[in-house]
Amino acid sequence: MNSETITADAAGTWKLGDLPVHRIGLGAMRLTGSAAFHLGTPSDRERSLAVLRRAVELGVDHIDTAAFYFSSLRSANELINSALAPYADDLVIVTKVGPYRTYSGEWGTSARPEDLRGHVEENLRQLGRDHLDVVNLRRMRQDSIAEHFGALAELREAGLIRHLGISGVEPRHLAEAQAIAPVVCVQNRYGLGFHDPATDELLRLCGEQGIAFVPFYAIAGENGERGAGTAHDEAVRDIARAHGASPAQVRIAWTLQQGPHVLAIPGTGDPGHLAENVAAGALRLTDDEVARLDGLRRSAGDGR
Repeated sequence: MNSETITADAAGTWKLGDLPVHRIGLGAMRLTGSAAFHLGTPSDRERSLAVLRRAVELGVDHIDTAAFYFSSLRSANELINSALAPYADDLVIVTKVGPYRTYSGEWGTSARPEDLRGHVEENLRQLGRDHLDVVNLRRMRQDSIAEHFGALAELREAGLIRHLGISGVEPRHLAEAQAIAPVVCVQNRYGLGFHDPATDELLRLCGEQGIAFVPFYAIAGENGERGAGTAHDEAVRDIARAHGASPAQVRIAWTLQQGPHVLAIPGTGDPGHLAENVAAGALRLTDDEVARLDGLRRSAGDGR
């Protein structure tokens, strides 16, 4: 595949509420460095800015970020602001709240419902926006999300947020949230090498209801951020060779072929990898290839 000439529109489009986006977006966490959550080596600032600008040039109009995406010297939101403001009218920036980190980088306790306004306002300040396009509530092990989601729904009514989503949830949480306010997207871990029946059910429910399903760790395998499992690696490499593609492109393509409502937000701080990820939207796996990968994924068992 000639990655440099393929743009994000090759993946097709879906809507986050009333906001159309290409199905290939960009996750911003890795822009801050290789170990954003552990204060590892900071990214090269100019390189990260170049990735953001190149993403927009390639037609990426969906960027996923959060105020807690930062390393010792880099903030994802600040990088986005510096690279892309004033923002194009069609650029959709999605943030998330729920987890909490201190300024020193340590994880704090999960946000209480009354804390969420401050977290939303921090995202607004860092991004230089007067409203947030989409805010996902990341569930932090609480049994019910009603109070937290209700707090965000109030901020939506106040005009600080346009649309709401949820992340790290089970099907019952989707119903719980929908009883309070519309849900335009669900973000859960999903990918080859990781099989969670509850997330499969969410994928189905989202498809039936026209809700965007947005996997994270879609490129990683059964070990999450640490990499893929051997059995999956072998199958993915075989299919990649058949298409003249990279294993990461095959993983993204498989993800997108799970349904027209599925969006991909692979993260990278490397301009070359960015182009490869975007080009994966043009890769079409055969039915046999999808079935082979599906079978391997089912054999992974329950990933929870």
